[in-house]
Parts: sequence; structure tokens; C-alpha cells
Amino acid sequence: MPVTPTYPGVYIEEIPSGVRTITGVATSITAFIGRTLRGPVNEAITINNFGDFERAFGGLWKESTLSYAVRDFYLNGGGQAIIVRLYKDKGNEKKAKLKVGELNLEAANEGSWGNNLQAKIDHDFPPTENEKAQNDKLFNLTVALINNDGVQQIELLRGVSTKLGHPRQVDKVLEAESQLVRFDGTIADNTARPAVISDVKVSDNNQGSDGDAPDATEYTGNQGQKTGIYALEKADLFNLLCIPPFSRDKDVSVAVWNTAASYCKQRRAFLLIDPPKTWTDKDKAKTGINTDFVDKTENAAIFFPRLRQSDPQSDGQINDFVPCGAIAGIFARTDTQRGIWKAPAGLEATLLGVPQLSVSLTDAENGELNPLGVNCLRSFPASGRIVWGSRTLRGDDRLASEWKYIPVRRLALFLEESLYRGTQWVVFEPNDEPLWAQIRLNIGAFMNNLFRQGAFQGKTPAEAYFVKCDKETTTQNDINLGIVNIVVGYAPLKPAEFVILKFQQMAGQIAT
Repeated sequence: MPVTPTYPGVYIEEIPSGVRTITGVATSITAFIGRTLRGPVNEAITINNFGDFERAFGGLWKESTLSYAVRDFYLNGGGQAIIVRLYKDKGNEKKAKLKVGELNLEAANEGSWGNNLQAKIDHDFPPTENEKAQNDKLFNLTVALINNDGVQQIELLRGVSTKLGHPRQVDKVLEAESQLVRFDGTIADNTARPAVISDVKVSDNNQGSDGDAPDATEYTGNQGQKTGIYALEKADLFNLLCIPPFSRDKDVSVAVWNTAASYCKQRRAFLLIDPPKTWTDKDKAKTGINTDFVDKTENAAIFFPRLRQSDPQSDGQINDFVPCGAIAGIFARTDTQRGIWKAPAGLEATLLGVPQLSVSLTDAENGELNPLGVNCLRSFPASGRIVWGSRTLRGDDRLASEWKYIPVRRLALFLEESLYRGTQWVVFEPNDEPLWAQIRLNIGAFMNNLFRQGAFQGKTPAEAYFVKCDKETTTQNDINLGIVNIVVGYAPLKPAEFVILKFQQMAGQIAT
């Protein structure tokens, strides 16, 4: 603030520079929606590696197509992911219940995984604390998850209490600290201190259920209640969306794809679509691209064919799996190594952990699918399995769309989200030339940094981008309406999709 001089001398005043650094958002946070063995239902849970997925959601499970997609995501270079677990009730008990003496517990979330829970109670306190422990109704609770291979997870909660209002009241401690169980019921004034009891298992009549495979209703969910796809409203940001099949035998419905595509537009994200199970050859893919998908959106892309991999849950048998997880991993890997403006395709875009593809395509077959906007996965000598296409669903040549290519569209989404977040400070600022100059300075610095990284066409910044915010873009009527207009233009890089080599014989050349 300005200094008010009152005495003779020197005054110090710090003047704001007007610089507000705009930081680019993440580009490859991938959301996965589907069925898992365990974990919270209709919650957006962030994980950073497959170990996190195993701890929170149970790892690979034969009934979960999502678990295989997450595995492929991390095999191919994926980083941060968001998991939304869906659950369809079969009408019977959803959560396993465990009665440990006088203490009623239930599994932290739905599924048969809770049937492997065991618990015990002890009063092992130092002799000097025994009287206080008895008065405060204190006890130690040990809960273990034990599968066929032995102890998988164990929790020891010391000094919990059934005394109402105690700082270690057992129901509140379990809710805050336990990943395995919750208190079933409520703590009352007359709740007794549980007696010592050794290992107790889940009884046959208190078993939990895995439910049925979720269908379109669970996936589309309810936006107001933030369920299904809309559980991602609880996540601040995601860039890619993967929806593996409902089950091994049932593909994602067109209604779900269209809902997901619409939601991705709303969240400035990109949808990775898997080929239906019926696409067993080039001709079916060629026909299906025009009949199986209604909404040809620029915020989505489809990849064909499926991956043929060994299945650890089926004694190593070779099965077909959808490619969305592996493709998302390649997107993340390419973003890290080259930048979001580089097409996630070519000889660098190798599919790791994929020994075979379900359909082997030739150059001619690839040439029939590519102009329709179907991105092909190919198997090349020495290179292995690679991504050999980078078009959005608007990539059909007949549409002549400006959003034909994946990197062009994803770069636009990156710029939109980054500038949306990076210009929040402008709201309620005085709408005049000093503000416009600050906007031009800060957005220009952000765009120039991207230009230096090679994100745009052009030899100079003037050829690559422009930022306009002045009295031409914001008229007096706009100012009266409380509007400031910012125009950002840029020249995106287009991938070299076709490389043409021209040869000519040199005939009749005479040396001079």
C-alpha cells in the first residue's frame, strides 16, 4: 500500500510486479471406472502405482476388466490414476459381518473379500494402567485379512474404547484409521467393555457378496448424487478416461460411451474407446465405426484391435484384453518424454507386456481403417507391437475437422485448462488497460515457454502464437457488462502422418 510520509527521512515501498506465473496442468492423469475386488464405491481414489491399486482395490481379479487395464497402464509408463469402483447389489448381504464377542464389526466396503477377515481382542496393558483401562473400557483390537497365501494385511488398534465420548471411541477410530472394518451399530452409555477373545472368523451366515457385473445404470450414475461417471466430480482434475468392458463377455454400451464423451467435453478431458468384442477382423471394424458409435466427438479416439496377453488369473492362458489401459500409459509416457504436442504413436509408442494382437493388420487394411478415424495397433518386425494411428473420432477424412488429430486436440484441452486455472485472479479486478497489460504479460510468458519447448509451429513467437487483450477485444459495452475478453491464438503442430519419398533416375548426365 502507498506510504504516508509523516517524518523527514527515507521511506521504503514495495511495488507489485504484476507477474502471476501460470503453471501448466498435468496432462495424463487417467480415470478408470468399473468393477474391482474391493475398495470404496462411487469414490474417486487417487493412486500412483500398481502397488497402491493392490492395497486399496485388491489387485488383479478375474471378474474385473478394470484391474487388467490398470496393470497395462503402469506397464506402459502410466503415472497418476483415479479409480472409481462400481458395485451392483445382488439383493443379498453386501458387506461381510464379524461378531467379535460383544463387538459387532463389518467389512469397510462391499465384496466377498471381507469373508477372509479375522479379529481378536486383548487387554494387554501395563499393570500400572490396568485400572484406568478398565474404567475407560479400553481394549486392543487386531484385525487381519487372510487369504489362501496367508496374511495379506493386518491392523493393530491399541487402546480403543467403548466409552461414549472417549477420545479413542472405537467406532470413530475405525472410521479414521482402519482400511478393513467399521463398527456396526452405535456406541451407547451402557456399551460394555468387550472381553478377551481369540481369533474370530466371519460366519457362514454373515458372508459378503461381490454382487453382479455393473451395467449401464451403474456406469451412467446420477450427477446430483455424484455416482457412476459423475463420481469424478469429486476429483479436481483428470485428463484421460478409460471405461473397460462391463465384464469379459459384455462390452460397454453406446449409451455409456455417449454419456462419457459428453462428460469429457464438460471436464476438458479425452476419452479412450475400446473396440467391441465383435470386431474380429478389418471388415467388422470398418462397418462398426459408423454403426456402433453415435457421437463422433473430437474428445475421444478408438484403438483397434484388442491385445492378446497371458492371464495370471487363468493359469497363464492367453486371453484378449482391451487396449485402453496400455494406450493411456503410452499417452503418459509420450507426454513425459516428448510433450503433449507429440502424437502418441510411431516406433517409440511400443506396447509393453503385449506379445500378440487379436487381429493382425496389413498396410492395405490399415489404409482402409485410418481414413475412417480408427487408430490401428500393428505388429512390426524388430519394433514389436506399436500404436500406428493418432486420430480422434472426428478424424474421418470426410468430416474435414480441425480436430482431426489427437495431439492437436489434447494440446487445445491443455491450454484451455491451464489458462482457465491460471487466470482466476483476474475476476473482480478493475477492468482497464493496467489489467489488460498484466493479462498479456502473464499469458504471453506461458505461451512463450511452450514455444521454446517446441509446442507450436513457427520460427519466431510472432509466427507461433498471439495474445490479445485490449480495447479492441473488450469494448466499453463489455466493460459495462463486467466482461474482459482475452483472445489467444496458436499454430499447432500436425503429425507427419504420411511420409512420401520421391525417387528419380539420373539419365544422360554428362560430366563437364
